[in-house]
Amino acid sequence: ATRSLDADVISYSAAISACEKGGTWQWALHLIREATSRACTNTITYNAALSACGKGSEWWWALQLLSTMAAATVEANTITFNTAVSACEKGGA
Repeated sequence: ATRSLDADVISYSAAISACEKGGTWQWALHLIREATSRACTNTITYNAALSACGKGSEWWWALQLLSTMAAATVEANTITFNTAVSACEKGGA
């Protein structure tokens, strides 16, 4: 019997965090879009994607994620805002 595993918030968060560590912010954005479309996001998922953008000096995308996060009614926290500010600093914004 073949079993399928559905991605959940934890698996998306882990995958996005791995993208950050690997320096592949583009994949992190792809995964956060997919997770959002499946309603599989939370603050931790977005923070991981913000961190990936920061590592890639992609301040514009970090700010876009903040907007998307608000639209998805996912609550931002201190880590969220600090990570976004850090992305802006690294990107020269």
